[in-house]
Amino acid sequence: MAKQPLNQDRNFDELAARFKKNIYGGLKGEIRLAVLQRDFCEYIPCAPFGSASTAKRLRILDAGGGQGQFSLLFARAGHDVVICDISAEMLKLAEAVVAQDGLQDRVTLLHCAIQDLDCAIQDLAAHSLNAKAGFDLVLCHAVVEWMVEPQSLLPCLLGYLKPQGYLSFTFYNLNSLIYKNLLRTNFKKIIAQDYGGARGSLTPINPLAPAMVETWLASLPLRLLSRSGIRVFHDYIFDTENREREPENIIALELQYSKQEPFLSLGRYIHILAVKV
Repeated sequence: MAKQPLNQDRNFDELAARFKKNIYGGLKGEIRLAVLQRDFCEYIPCAPFGSASTAKRLRILDAGGGQGQFSLLFARAGHDVVICDISAEMLKLAEAVVAQDGLQDRVTLLHCAIQDLDCAIQDLAAHSLNAKAGFDLVLCHAVVEWMVEPQSLLPCLLGYLKPQGYLSFTFYNLNSLIYKNLLRTNFKKIIAQDYGGARGSLTPINPLAPAMVETWLASLPLRLLSRSGIRVFHDYIFDTENREREPENIIALELQYSKQEPFLSLGRYIHILAVKV
């Protein structure tokens, strides 16, 4: 199968339904949400999970947010959310949920790349949204690995954060991809360092080494709050029947080991929480 093009950021228009099912649906999606919710509850007072949300109404940017599965939880708790995405089809999924839940007054959907977000926000004068005002929280989940120039993303996101604003950032972990291919004896891939996904695949064009991302973070005015692995063992269970067995225990053990090495560094995704200083 042909490789995905390396000279353009990935657009999920033709894969929106599959992305929704495979990434956010089922036990994989439940594990992802469990880790994100745990991390937010531990470190960020605006987390709307399990208790009454903060009285302060926050401005939240979901950059490359697709269907907004995570950010819409904040909208339901009374916060203002802007979701931007390069995929019109992914935004249609978000729009359907926004309409179903009556969140139109709290959610703004922008069809644009993150690189074009500044212009898109400035065009929304009717919504009183000013790019220079900044956001209290910026979410950017599973986006950077689909970009041609991934190192450019974090400085871009930082420009939208207020001082003391929070950044929630996840990326596809190269370590996990190498380890899974080793277990499957796909040695040719390892020797050739051929890690980019095929066209139509949900394996990204730029899986990232955690050490590289940590170097990028260290160069920016950010204070690290939390680092967690997402799906630190679930994806290595090759028997599909066993992979879905005892979901409650799987989620509980994923949470237990998601902050412990060496399991953390084998997570399919890594979740970073940081605050702008």
